[in-house]
Amino acid sequence: MADLLLCEPTELYNILNQVSKLSRLAEPNYLCLLDVRPKRLYDESHVITAMRVKKKDDQYLIPESVDLECVRYCIVYDSNTSSLELGIRRHEDNEEEKSDDEEEETELLPGPAVEFAQILIHFTRQPVYVLKGGYECFSGLYHFFRTQKIIWMPQELDAFQPYPIEIVPGKIFLGKLSQACNARIHKDLKIKAHVNVSMESTPYFVGDENKLLHIKIEDSSGSSLFSSFRHICHFMEIHLRLQSVILVFSTRGISRSSAAVVAFLMHYNEETLKRSWAHVKKCKNNMRPNRGLVAQLLEWEKVIHGEYITDISNPIY
Repeated sequence: MADLLLCEPTELYNILNQVSKLSRLAEPNYLCLLDVRPKRLYDESHVITAMRVKKKDDQYLIPESVDLECVRYCIVYDSNTSSLELGIRRHEDNEEEKSDDEEEETELLPGPAVEFAQILIHFTRQPVYVLKGGYECFSGLYHFFRTQKIIWMPQELDAFQPYPIEIVPGKIFLGKLSQACNARIHKDLKIKAHVNVSMESTPYFVGDENKLLHIKIEDSSGSSLFSSFRHICHFMEIHLRLQSVILVFSTRGISRSSAAVVAFLMHYNEETLKRSWAHVKKCKNNMRPNRGLVAQLLEWEKVIHGEYITDISNPIY
């Protein structure tokens, strides 16, 4: 039997935006997103790619179009469930027959998402997730992922343009050059500052040193970013205090920008390279700083902690 876990809204956001060569949403066994709200609410809007869970004789039906045993992420949501614990569900039947002084009948029951997820754990080997806060919370944070579209063709998923990955919820995003040049992404994520770790330029914040930090560095294992770590951290700390949303990016968003974000997390949270690396890797599956940058991050760890702590001979680096 699989585990039943809560999924934070930012986790689902990041799952929707993972890429390999194309968006991972195009992979048939990557994500099964299930909406257990009433049909009326689903038809009004739902999270992109979500399928509505149907009922027959008041029993949830298992979707037949998905091989649940092979799905990497199986996520269920209702309107606003925020806990895996039992909650109070009110009985609304025969409401007009109750006297004014009669207490409304209630009982402890799981929310609809938890109720259905408890059924799904018998059909999958991977954990089943319940979206914390449900559709109301997720759509409030990421309104641009609401849709009325029900059927997605494979070519549409291939062409899906992911958003930058969210590293610190609502504050720090990690992406690539094309995303940094996208006006819609800037508007949707409310980006107010850039850390550009590449040789290329963007049309945003040109000439404004208060909003743009451009570290010109080649994508090479021989390039040095270490001397800029302190400057990057100082710039990002200032913008966090100003409550500005920061986008850190490089050409492909895999090596240089990932190293910059790891370095910042090490400094800001006083963490080891291992812990900061693990956090960024969890958010962005394909992050892969080159070996030269990994060695520089280890030197940065020594600056912060006074010693080398992380073993970078481990294959994950």
